[in-house]
Formats: sequence, C-alpha cells, structure tokens
Amino acid sequence: MHFAMPPRKTSRPPPYAARNSQNSSFVPPVLRNMLRSKPRVIVGAVLGLLTLLWLLGMIGGSSSSVPLTNIPKVAVGSGAPVVIVTVLDPSANPAWVQKIKANREEYAKKHGYLTHFPTPNQYPLNNAPQSWSRVPALRHAMTLYPGSTFFWYLDSSALIMSPNLDLHAHLLSPAVIEKHMITNAPVVPPDSVIKTFSNLKGERIDLVIAQDKEGLAPSSFVVRNGEWAKFFLDAWFDPIYRSYNFQKAESHALEHIVQWHGTILAKLAMVPQSLLNAYVSGPNAQNGQYKEGDLIANFPECDKEGRNCAEEQQPFFEVLERKKQG
Repeated sequence: MHFAMPPRKTSRPPPYAARNSQNSSFVPPVLRNMLRSKPRVIVGAVLGLLTLLWLLGMIGGSSSSVPLTNIPKVAVGSGAPVVIVTVLDPSANPAWVQKIKANREEYAKKHGYLTHFPTPNQYPLNNAPQSWSRVPALRHAMTLYPGSTFFWYLDSSALIMSPNLDLHAHLLSPAVIEKHMITNAPVVPPDSVIKTFSNLKGERIDLVIAQDKEGLAPSSFVVRNGEWAKFFLDAWFDPIYRSYNFQKAESHALEHIVQWHGTILAKLAMVPQSLLNAYVSGPNAQNGQYKEGDLIANFPECDKEGRNCAEEQQPFFEVLERKKQG
C-alpha cells in the first residue's frame, strides 16, 4: 500500500502576489499600485486620519473628559496663612494626644491658621524610622491646603507656650526674617566649611529653621508653599537617604542636602533657637534654653530612653491652662 506524500516545499516559493492572490483580489488595483509605489505617503495619510479622528473625539467627547487647562488652580495665598503639621503616634496615650491637638488647634483658631495631624503609618517609610514621616506629612498638607502660604512642622515633643504670639508677624514676614537670620555661620557646628549665605533677602527665603549645638533642628521648622518646597521635600525624602542609615535619620539627611545642594542652601534662613524651637531640657540648646515668653517649649526626644512626654510636659500644660483662665 502506498500512502499519499505531502507536497514538498520548494526552496524558491512563488512571488508574494501569487501566494496572496485570494487576499489581493479584495484590494482595488489603484490602491494596490499606490501601496507599491508610495508606501510612505499612505502611512502618513493613515496617521493623519487617525490624528484627526482623535482630535474630533476630544472635541465632541463626553462631558466627563475635562481638559487639564480647565482644572482650576488654587493660588498660593488664597487660603490660611499657616498650616501647623504634627505627626502623632497612633499608639500614644489618647489623653495626651488630645492635649497636643488642642494645643495646636486653639492657637490656630486664634490666628486664623489650620492644623493637620497625620500618623506615620499613612506614609511609605519602607522600614525607615518613624521620624521620617514629618517629610511626607508636609507634602500631604500642601496637597490638602494648596492655597496656604506657610507650613509649620512641629514635633509632638513641643508645646506652643505663647498663644498670643502670631507666628507670621513674629517671624515670617521678609523684614523680620532678614533681621533675625544667622548669616555666614556653619550649617553643622562648630566647624562645617559650608556656611549660610550672607546676602539673602527675606522675600527669597523658603525654609526657616533653627540650629542646636549639634546641627539643624527639624523638630520645628517652616516651609513656604511653592514649587521649590515640593522639590525640597521630594529631595529630602529620596529613598537613598532613607536607606542610608544616617545616625540621626532625617536630621542628618537634611544637613547633607543643605550642604551639598546650593539650590537648597540659597533658600534657607537659620534663625536663633529661642524664636522657633527653644529647648526645655537637654544639653543641645544653643542660646535657646526655654524662657517665659518664648513661642515654643520643646522637650527633645522625650519619647525615647524611658522618658515620658506627657509627664514632662504636664507642668507646662498647667501653665497654659492658667493663662487661658487668666
């Protein structure tokens, strides 16, 4: 018995047109000739037609498609002048947390400010210390309140002790910043070769911060809203810095970027500690030991090494209560 053998494939197949004779019969001769002679022209025409159809779809599309140019932009300065941002540990004593909130809220209400109280677990810290959360917390607040001018980050270790002292008038106007900024001083004491600029104008300042004996003290600082602030916070929160294992986490990362990026140093005003971040206790106060009349009483690291912020701050809460009653 003989089996039918399949046809052998030749090493010289028939021309393309012959192999596709059935399909080519559906292509008009004129178009077939154009495809052969001017393929680039045809491709260009097809792309042009698709572009035209896309534009027509944009114009006549559904009302849910809102062009980006029609999205209203909130002007900086149209909102509250200052937003106070404090990150709160969700595992902390609820009674103490409520006191910290009330301290900020009462002050904000008196001066027309706003408050923002996020928790560290809201942000992707990726196993970095919780203290890093202050950086995305500010970015978060800027998203919530885009019309506000200044964002004041204040650690939960600090209390506002002079409720009648308006931060904006006290420190943030250009003339006051120029009066108090510390110029030509090492960013990291005592002998950093990188020093604060000596010829900055108050209206150009976007970051106001104090310095203690060890370096910059980001437990209380102010950032002016704007594109520079977004760049600064994004640069500070870069994953490489969070994974670098700085001894003081975000504090040393901040000193690093201030010293190595002139675009950040050129916007920084370093002010006396007593104006923005006076310390009640600890060895690191640099001409900034808290005294009556200072805006801030800070208890640095009162939540570490067996200390208790609520207990240390209690006498100061009592002073504030007497001020309210008197």
